[in-house]
Amino acid sequence: MDRMRELIDILNKAAKSYYQLSREIMTDREYDTLYDELVALEEKTGIVLSDSPTQKVGFEVLSSLTKVRHEKRMLSLDKTKDTQKLKSFLGDKEGVLSWKMDGLTIVLKYEDGILKQAITRGSGEIGEDITHNARVFKNVPLMIKEKAPVTVRGEGIITFRDFEKINETLADEDKYKNPRNLCSGSVRQLNSEIAAKRNIHFYAFALVEGGEHKLRTEQLDFLKGLGFKVVEHDIVTAENIEKTVREYEARIEKNEFASDGLVLSLNDIEYGKSLGETSKFPRDSIAFKWADEMAETTLTEIIWNTSRTGLINPIAVFESVELEGTTVNRASVHNVSILKELALGIGDRIKVYKANMIIPQIAENLTKSGNAPIPDKCAVCGGETEIRSLREGEALYCTNPNCKAQLVRSISHFCSRDAMNIEGVSEETIRKFVDEGFIENYTDMFTLESHGEKIMAMEGFGEKSFGNLVASVKRSSDVHMYNFIYALGINHVGLSNAKLLCKNFDFDFERITKATEEELLEIDGFGAVIAHSLNSYFANAENMNLLEKALGFISFAAEEVNTDAESLSGKTFVVTGDVFEYKNRKELQKDIELRGGKVTGSVSKNTDYLINNDAHSASSKNKKAKELGIPVITEKEFIEMFIK
Repeated sequence: MDRMRELIDILNKAAKSYYQLSREIMTDREYDTLYDELVALEEKTGIVLSDSPTQKVGFEVLSSLTKVRHEKRMLSLDKTKDTQKLKSFLGDKEGVLSWKMDGLTIVLKYEDGILKQAITRGSGEIGEDITHNARVFKNVPLMIKEKAPVTVRGEGIITFRDFEKINETLADEDKYKNPRNLCSGSVRQLNSEIAAKRNIHFYAFALVEGGEHKLRTEQLDFLKGLGFKVVEHDIVTAENIEKTVREYEARIEKNEFASDGLVLSLNDIEYGKSLGETSKFPRDSIAFKWADEMAETTLTEIIWNTSRTGLINPIAVFESVELEGTTVNRASVHNVSILKELALGIGDRIKVYKANMIIPQIAENLTKSGNAPIPDKCAVCGGETEIRSLREGEALYCTNPNCKAQLVRSISHFCSRDAMNIEGVSEETIRKFVDEGFIENYTDMFTLESHGEKIMAMEGFGEKSFGNLVASVKRSSDVHMYNFIYALGINHVGLSNAKLLCKNFDFDFERITKATEEELLEIDGFGAVIAHSLNSYFANAENMNLLEKALGFISFAAEEVNTDAESLSGKTFVVTGDVFEYKNRKELQKDIELRGGKVTGSVSKNTDYLINNDAHSASSKNKKAKELGIPVITEKEFIEMFIK
């Protein structure tokens, strides 16, 4: 009984985090293992507690979105990893096998051929009305030819490619761990413009209401005829079910979407209904999850790989094992939090598997020595590292903006509008220049003219485009000092901090480079982290050599005196999320600073206002603001309060 109560507590916390907060505190595999253990204990003891997750579907929704009760309760599916059980389930009946897509289940309701309502699965009994967002999904029909009421169930998903693109646009602390979490967070946005940018696709998998059909395949064909994309499916029998499962298995690596198994449903609708349902599962369908092939091996090394964003990913290297038909000897550990949670150490005995039969993962550490050191220096450049708190836990970063691993990203930042403002240089162009050896550091942007013939011969370049690039570089050489300092990409030094730095040292660049940490700490708003970062950057001989070279190409522009009323003097703002009244967040930040205000990147007790158009989101900044009692206002509220 003690173990049952412990399992119920763990599983309910995991379900609450997943369904209500769109976050994961354990993997699917871990959840399934604990759930199966609880089911076995309940069967053994004959006791089922009232708060057991085996007796209820999900949790109540905690959101400002309108709650809606489903007309028909949405049950979970019983599951198996044994194809023999699938054969037994079918017996002599025909079934429909389809992907179990890993996204967010949504119900769409149509009346008179028009989309009237979209509801999330929620707890299975009560969901959230997300109609405003469903209308901007990539492929949801807003009108259909069927005038009678139609109710459709399906899965909202974000493809792997879109997931990577969208995550690239988000701040490190706002990045999502996987496409499912991103889809869940996107679907539940209060502002449909945010959801529209997330490329959410809807795949129908069931017709709840509409038409007269005897078979599920007829229902899917009916939905396809109405303009819906339907989940990929095949008709199966006990004779070919195993073969068909293997065929689906072979296609996993080529899928553009995440899946966590298959769904098998009886094709005969009336027969399936006649079987009824349990308190939790319908008896006409069952989920099949891939049986994880597990192997035990020895951890031999932890490699720390610095990415182009400065994120340093730990990769576990172990003695080679065979998994799912391939040889595997390494797996990503993702971040520092997982490294600590697994208590990894060199020589540990670990169990490894392929998540969803694709990605090698560490399932368990049997010895847990915990002796794997977290490096204080980047393996690529030798720069200092630091641990930062992100959405998915703690992660290690290289703090050196001149790190070769981060070259493309740092040059792109150097050229950006709020930095040197070198127009017509995309990240892809920079990557080509780096690959060709034209750029080894930011100062090489000023000598691209020497590679003119080779650049003009490159695809996408010609004499005119190259001339425009050279002209843009020359225009950028007359730059404000704070824009140049911001362009250097010094860790923790944004544009507003660069302006404060210049102002406090009377725009004397030499004084800035020679400032001690104590002098930097005297600047209002500068803490120990910023002071150390600036001091370390200018104390680095390589950085100073590059600076000396760069100063031979640039001249600092005369500083403009801000004559605008200091209406925001003494006020500190944090800006997060998408903006709509301003062109972008930088424009909003500029407006605040012109009025004497300050914009920082994180919420603290010194913050006066958090500007977020999605004021009710569950983001880390919103939560922190609410904890500290800091007002969360929208752009329009900001304009009404301080601009008009």
